[in-house]
Amino acid sequence: MRLALILALLAGPAMADAPLFIVDRTQMAFDLGPGHPANSPARASNSPNAAWNSAANSANSAAAYENRPDNPANQNRLIFTADGHVLGYYAVNAGGVLNLFDLRGRRVAYRPARGTRSLFTTAGEWCGTVDTNRGGFALGVTRQCVARFGQ
Repeated sequence: MRLALILALLAGPAMADAPLFIVDRTQMAFDLGPGHPANSPARASNSPNAAWNSAANSANSAAAYENRPDNPANQNRLIFTADGHVLGYYAVNAGGVLNLFDLRGRRVAYRPARGTRSLFTTAGEWCGTVDTNRGGFALGVTRQCVARFGQ
């Protein structure tokens, strides 16, 4: 029984570090870029004011233990560049929203739980995309969005 439980836990999706690469929004495939209706910042479900995306939602707050930089689990959810520079970490809230945080724990961007693979800044601007085709995921973000990790 104990072995079965351990094997079941190991079989689930694992959280792991996420590589980040720079994208040019004008060079994105239509289905990944901000021109596609599902990825539009104007879409209500992508808005920073939508309930699950909102900064007012405590599940997105840096004060929530799950999102804090001192949470040991976040040491396995690092966002890093090709040269190995760590920019921050990510956490997924109970509603399925992917939140990106800088190293100080400030929320930089989010991906809504459903309907898009796009990332948006906390102000609601299109910021990039999430590539989930490699068994994990990678973050393709604009230079402007990367700069937000250092602000």
